[in-house]
Amino acid sequence: QVQLVESGGGLVQAGGSLRLSCAASGRTFSTSALGWFRQAPGKEREFVAAISWKGGITKYPDSVKGRFTISRDNAKNTVYLQMNSLIPEDTAVYYCASTKPFPGFTTTPSADESYDYWGQGTQVTVSS
Repeated sequence: QVQLVESGGGLVQAGGSLRLSCAASGRTFSTSALGWFRQAPGKEREFVAAISWKGGITKYPDSVKGRFTISRDNAKNTVYLQMNSLIPEDTAVYYCASTKPFPGFTTTPSADESYDYWGQGTQVTVSS
């Protein structure tokens, strides 16, 4: 059974940093594109970051570009989201997601319907 488990969320002051991790089990994710999304109360889920399965191509929306960094460690079947210079607007539940194996080499999907597997989410709260 495929499973994604996020960790690393918590409460942080504005300007601080957090590093989220997402460990995958059930199969190798080295040939899947991986992504992070977030959902704040009363808002739709939004794309935060994605990384391709080949070449380490990354994509970010303007709202987090330059502050967030996605990375992956295929040996550990884990994807990370380093979040710096956090602002209160970053407060949300953060979800990691994975595509099925072998999407396009440099695919970095930003649409949630492109992903097939999802974690349960981890809460990030940024205080002002």
